[in-house]
Amino acid sequence: MAYVLAGGRGTRLMELTDRRAKPAVFFGGKSRIIDFALSNALNSGIRRIGVATQYKAHSLIRHMQRGWTFLRPERNESFDILPASQRVSEDAWYAGTADAVFQNIDIIDSYKPEFMVILAGDHVYKMDYESMLQQHADSRADVTVACHAVPLAEATGFGVMAVDAANRIVDFVEKPAEPPPMPDNPDMSLASMGIYVFNTKVLMDYLREDAADPQSSRDFGKDIIPKIVKAGRAVAHPFTKSCVRSSMESAPYWKDVGTLDAYWEANIALTDVVPDLDLFDRDWPIWTNSELTPPAKFVHDVPGRRGEAISSLVSGGCIISGAAVWRSLLFTNVRAHSWAQISGSLILPGADVGRHARLTNCIVDSGVRIPNGLVVGEDPEDDARRFRRTDRGIVLITQTMLDRLVD
Repeated sequence: MAYVLAGGRGTRLMELTDRRAKPAVFFGGKSRIIDFALSNALNSGIRRIGVATQYKAHSLIRHMQRGWTFLRPERNESFDILPASQRVSEDAWYAGTADAVFQNIDIIDSYKPEFMVILAGDHVYKMDYESMLQQHADSRADVTVACHAVPLAEATGFGVMAVDAANRIVDFVEKPAEPPPMPDNPDMSLASMGIYVFNTKVLMDYLREDAADPQSSRDFGKDIIPKIVKAGRAVAHPFTKSCVRSSMESAPYWKDVGTLDAYWEANIALTDVVPDLDLFDRDWPIWTNSELTPPAKFVHDVPGRRGEAISSLVSGGCIISGAAVWRSLLFTNVRAHSWAQISGSLILPGADVGRHARLTNCIVDSGVRIPNGLVVGEDPEDDARRFRRTDRGIVLITQTMLDRLVD
């Protein structure tokens, strides 16, 4: 059984997660971030999936109901959406990642899975969990933890581990202020990907023990994994052994798109001629809720008013009406009107870009109505005064921000 932890707030995405949890944030033109973990499970042959939700979960739950309910119990398949529902006590929300599993032990027990694959629902990657499951069974580990080398500067946001020659984890620290480097690569740390494999019985024993500990923070990275490293057998699984790559992908791809800069960069990189992440890989599709939309439409063909998109991804339902789009992603049902110019920007579903607007290096939230003639991305001080601007110059625009300008 795959169990996806999808309750995260994603506070570093600022106003982009005011209305939705991080796993529900749009990605790649038509998907949500959670679709990567779910697709990996499905493509790996796992047909029992549970998803624990908590923070502002309506958008996420609606997406899963529309796009992921094709698994059928009559085929020994299941897809359970598991919001915090006071199953343990009347005032208990999920207190941590481990508690989000513990509170649903009875549901898990009803399926009697031999193995549990615990997944974070907020990373972008393609991975075959079968090889990790095989390693776990062969090594007779208490837990197998997927790991990936990340730069030292980024490692403060992850669990960091040290391993021996046999890939046994000998030390583990969650989100250290000063991450320890890898012995053979002082600029990198070996980080946990938030992907764990357990024998179900072993996991339940540790969860019950953890639930009885009043000092525990009920978290896999802070409590469960360090305890197993000290008292049991914890083994690391290098991502390079199970990452899925098409013929177009030269290196393993795994991204935490948890900041506005990282989110913008990962999406814009998809417009490259040969991007690091191949979304066109038919052998490992990213499943999602496929909306019924008409084809993208480009209209008007006169100098200065030509509907065109260059080095861009344009999704179904979009109408580029005399606007110019360059190195951008237009998600479903976006309208860009005459003489508008969009460059290096992400326009999320249902947004409307008015005439003569100029948007450069922007993230426009879903449903936003960009007024005629609005210029963003050309004056840093003006952008920072009106909208959310990062140090790298990426500008987030929400409808609430625009409404404040009118007031």
